[in-house]
Amino acid sequence: MNHMTRSAALALALSAATAHAALPPPTPAQQEAAAAKKAAADAQAAKDKASLAASVDAITARWRSRASAQGWKTHAPVAIAAAAPAQAAAPAGQPDGKLTPAGAAAPIKSEKLGTAAPSTDVKAGPTKAEPAGTPPTVQKGTPKVHNK
Repeated sequence: MNHMTRSAALALALSAATAHAALPPPTPAQQEAAAAKKAAADAQAAKDKASLAASVDAITARWRSRASAQGWKTHAPVAIAAAAPAQAAAPAGQPDGKLTPAGAAAPIKSEKLGTAAPSTDVKAGPTKAEPAGTPPTVQKGTPKVHNK
């Protein structure tokens, strides 16, 4: 059954790829219609973004006025800068995603391999045993809650 399902999925994918490849290029009228549709969608997105920003500003102003009336401490609003488009196409510090000669020459440091010092948060030794008769530090049972 599983083999037949995979075969059917593969056949469907191949037929879809063949049908997609056989489509004619769009006509100039279709290209203009697509451009107009994209422009309308972009305008609607900008309108929605402005509406959302106005709504958030109104809610913030209402909350700040209520907070000050009720004696809550408020901080000045923080201006958020517009996000800049990403410039890097490769991982940081690696041009074109390839390791630089300096990176390749750097020694590999690893606690697991013993080529690096152990972390500072690692226990220095085993936990020391408590003397006999010392009460436990964990309280067993359900604590009594008085604010029910």
